[in-house]
Amino acid sequence: MDIAVKSSSQLREQSFKIEGMTCASCVARVEKALKAVPGVETVSVNLATEKATVRAEAGTEFQALSSAVAKAGYDVATDAISLSIAGMTCASCVTRVEKALKKVPGVIDASVNLATERAQIKTAGVTPETLIAAIEKAGYDASIPVEEASQKEGEAKATLSTWWPVALAALFSIPLVVPMLGMPFGYEWALPGWLQLVLATPVQFWLGARFYKAGWKALMARSGNMDLLVAIGTSAAYGLSVYLLFTHGSGGLHHLYFESSAVVITLVLLGKWLEARAKYQTVAALRALESLRPTRATVRRAGQDAEVQIAQVRVGDTVIVRPGERVPVDGVITEGSSHLDESLLTGESLPVAKTIGDTVTGGAVNADGLLILTATAVGSATMLSQIIRMVEDAQAVKAPIQRLVDAVSAVFVPVVLLISLATLVGWGLATGDWQQALLNAVAVQVIACPCALGLATPTSIMAGTGVAAKYGILIKDAEALETAHAVNVVAFDKTGTLTEGKPAVVAIEAAAQSTGRVLELARAVQQYSDHPLAKAVENEAVSHGVALKSGSQAKALPGRGVQAQIDGATVYLGNKRMLDEIGVVVGGMEDVAAKHEQAGRTVSWLAVKTPESLELAGLIAFGDTLKPSAKSAVQRLRDIGVSSVMLTGDNAGSAKAIASQVGITDFRAEVLPADKARVVGELKQGGKTVAMVGDGINDAPALASADVGIAMSTGTDVAMHTAGVTLMRGDPTLVADAIEISKRTYRKIQQNLGWAFIYNVVGIPLAALGYLNPIIAGAAMALSSVSVVSNSLLLRRWKPAKSIGRKV
Repeated sequence: MDIAVKSSSQLREQSFKIEGMTCASCVARVEKALKAVPGVETVSVNLATEKATVRAEAGTEFQALSSAVAKAGYDVATDAISLSIAGMTCASCVTRVEKALKKVPGVIDASVNLATERAQIKTAGVTPETLIAAIEKAGYDASIPVEEASQKEGEAKATLSTWWPVALAALFSIPLVVPMLGMPFGYEWALPGWLQLVLATPVQFWLGARFYKAGWKALMARSGNMDLLVAIGTSAAYGLSVYLLFTHGSGGLHHLYFESSAVVITLVLLGKWLEARAKYQTVAALRALESLRPTRATVRRAGQDAEVQIAQVRVGDTVIVRPGERVPVDGVITEGSSHLDESLLTGESLPVAKTIGDTVTGGAVNADGLLILTATAVGSATMLSQIIRMVEDAQAVKAPIQRLVDAVSAVFVPVVLLISLATLVGWGLATGDWQQALLNAVAVQVIACPCALGLATPTSIMAGTGVAAKYGILIKDAEALETAHAVNVVAFDKTGTLTEGKPAVVAIEAAAQSTGRVLELARAVQQYSDHPLAKAVENEAVSHGVALKSGSQAKALPGRGVQAQIDGATVYLGNKRMLDEIGVVVGGMEDVAAKHEQAGRTVSWLAVKTPESLELAGLIAFGDTLKPSAKSAVQRLRDIGVSSVMLTGDNAGSAKAIASQVGITDFRAEVLPADKARVVGELKQGGKTVAMVGDGINDAPALASADVGIAMSTGTDVAMHTAGVTLMRGDPTLVADAIEISKRTYRKIQQNLGWAFIYNVVGIPLAALGYLNPIIAGAAMALSSVSVVSNSLLLRRWKPAKSIGRKV
């Protein structure tokens, strides 16, 4: 799926694939929609290749074409590409890279993260090579990221090992600064001018070469960044010193400013190194997860055990896990039993007992028994790989609040250069002291720090998502993390979130049929269902030795029950709504059902319809155990000012009983799966921020419609993919923890942005007014970035209110 581009001065041709077309009318609709986009000249859509070719004016954005296709009811086939970017130093660099990527035909969206040095690009068939070329044209280096943990660890250590330029720069700069220390005490002496030149020159042009390189690339791209400011400012101080040295000779050598240029470069290098160390610590949780990936596994093939590379393990292989080893793949235990330490995956500190038939997750530690399992997922399909990918994606994507930073950074450097020029001219004309005017202008350029703005949000997101992952809370995207802090209503789906989701048959009440016949028919009608109630019926029937009868024409009745043809009759099993719709009279069984419902049990009615009659055969009562932490979870939410609502398809009596046990006063009973999203919409009215907690396929629409979707990992994959937050344990108290870490993270983002803005708003005017010399300005600039990242790192100290997790 390649995108073809033929550029001319006026028109450009683009080709991209479209999904969802089925006939000629679809083609006509898509062509009409695309032709309506301003700037489009011609459109050709091919149904066989599912490709659209558009010839439009060069300024026509691909996003407009994609939106037009979407409005017509179809989708542009997209790819998600991740690239590593080198050379970025501040928020202005981020803005420039994003602009360069978005100009590439076929790019739908691009998000660049300064802290992770990653770009996430959504494209319609654009190759990585094309994107890399666009980034390089903008003045940066890009590559396809290598995913191996060891490779990442090596790159991170290489970054941290670049301490020697800082040390060497300090070694050259200290002799230049020492003479200045005596000036306040009346000691005015200085190194010979030629010696100052010798010491300052390698700092300026060798150790400081990175600023010239990056600044030159920015100029070539008609933009600016922090490196450009540093390069111009220090060059001005260095150039002034050289001018004074060769025009005034040995006189007034204490007026040379070599120390300003050298020390500023040294301080900026120190700041970048400290910043790199801090950023390295923000991804500690991700490195801990990556370290769980085993590199080898013992596989049994043809009766022989052999140790192989993990990449050689295939789904269906028999894998041997000895005591003390990490489970190499996801699988199902076929022999043996043991306790597994899953603390780094779920945050649960206590070992979990596992036996035959239980599932195991790659990365867990086998404590005490030999396990033989069948591999069900390997490589990137394992739960551990998906967790790592979720955390990486969350750390790579921007939070919505970052848009303000992007708007500021786009004009930051040009504005600073204008202020610096105004400072130079203003001071020079007002005082006639052009040397001091130049130093003040240099101070303006040096103290301005777009780095702090660029790092304020992503470092907080990285630290917040990282520490949350340590305690079993996986935050899939930055928007969910940012939004969760404002949640004031949590809607719980009852089954699987507040209850164990494993109901059991507690009573069978016969009406027109015997108890055994009721169980036999119930098993037959539900044999094709994977609903928890169906499994409970199956277990009860097996335990009583009830034979499985064949059925046909089985059909689910959403939100009501199921039906099937059994022994020539239509058998229905479901709730009271189903009985009302088919016209069954309950009669005296109403009181029996009411007693079960008041006890918090779920009642399913069994009805049999033949050509001659329609009768109630009986009912089955199910009991579901409340999770031990359900009541405390609701109380914790109440303590932080969040109200709870329970949604369930159960009858009102059963719903009321469960709600009262956990302390919920607002509950909605007999809610159909399709209506859950509608109820969430109602809860959002009045400006409420709503989180939905669920674990089933039928919860997916509600999870998507909520402001924040929270899924239990004990549920279905559909729910987890739809939700923005996944709880790795089926513990509802993690909901309050997720909201709490969101509050903490959002607070850090606000603090960081507040500091970054105030620092620049206060620092730049002080420098312009002559209250800061370049050395102090350089130290302040270095401190600003380090302080922002260090503040974010404080999030790593967060623990849940009642932590049962273990710290990495």
